[in-house]
Amino acid sequence: MAGKTSTGKRNAARRPAGKKKSAKRTTPRARIPRLRARHQPESLRLRGIMPSMTVSDLAASLSWYRDIVGFVVAEEMTSNGALAAVRLQAGACQVLLGQDDFAKGRDRRKGVAIRLYCVTAQDVDRLASDIERRGGVVTQQPTDQPWGARDFSLTDPDGFNLTISNWAGE
Repeated sequence: MAGKTSTGKRNAARRPAGKKKSAKRTTPRARIPRLRARHQPESLRLRGIMPSMTVSDLAASLSWYRDIVGFVVAEEMTSNGALAAVRLQAGACQVLLGQDDFAKGRDRRKGVAIRLYCVTAQDVDRLASDIERRGGVVTQQPTDQPWGARDFSLTDPDGFNLTISNWAGE
């Protein structure tokens, strides 16, 4: 049998020049999710979104997000030797906190009409309990929602609202 070895497999050394062995498909076609057609003209496609919030007291907000909620500091930005902003991360999500320069007044309300809706695969009851144990105030205890999510809410020092949910969006 020309071109085959004694085990019955094709002998690569006898393959005609220019012929390459085809790659095996490792994922059956049926398991690959179909993507919706792109809009024409092409619509906006983002790889992430990072809310940027101006805060009254950056040190206090940093402490709240890091020590109470559980974000980690990904980057610190200084201006004239003073901390001016921090980029925080929790999993794949990021938040930027910047120190208010108070050019628009010290009594300016922040956090009005904005809610950060955070989605996690973690146990939201345990997360809420951990936040309370670390001194945080949960403004809405873990609750089952009509759309299938279980979530809880809290408010940061400047009035920005956060909801942490296990909603899968399906």
